[in-house]
Amino acid sequence: MPRDEHLEGIYYIQGRDFVDAGVVSSEIKKRLKDKGITEDVIRKVAVITFEAEVNIISYADQGTIQLFIEPDAITVEATDIGPGIDDIELALQEGYSTADDSIREMGFGAGMGLANIKKFSDVFELTSEPGNGTCLKSVVRLDSE
Repeated sequence: MPRDEHLEGIYYIQGRDFVDAGVVSSEIKKRLKDKGITEDVIRKVAVITFEAEVNIISYADQGTIQLFIEPDAITVEATDIGPGIDDIELALQEGYSTADDSIREMGFGAGMGLANIKKFSDVFELTSEPGNGTCLKSVVRLDSE
């Protein structure tokens, strides 16, 4: 079956729109619940999508999160147009953050986003081109409970 047949939704996110932080992940959580996905998988996907959403809002000009529901897995693909990540290995370390003071004052930017996404993913892929943006793919297997 072509991949597009598994596409459940495309969500657009505007950079620096902290007022709406969490809206996309809440919508995805509701959609998965309506589809009868188990609570454990929903929790993992909710953490992944929230962290990806906040990263786009915090660091990028704009981005998208695509949700794919496949027979054996949920796939989340987050792509942004932004500054990119200079050192992915460093960015994956718990507590590492490039957030500015304004982001930290709102309670974001603790440096756990990418580490949490990786922790809750069965498959985790992150690519970035400095100056052009970042692409993240996270897969949660439906039998990973």
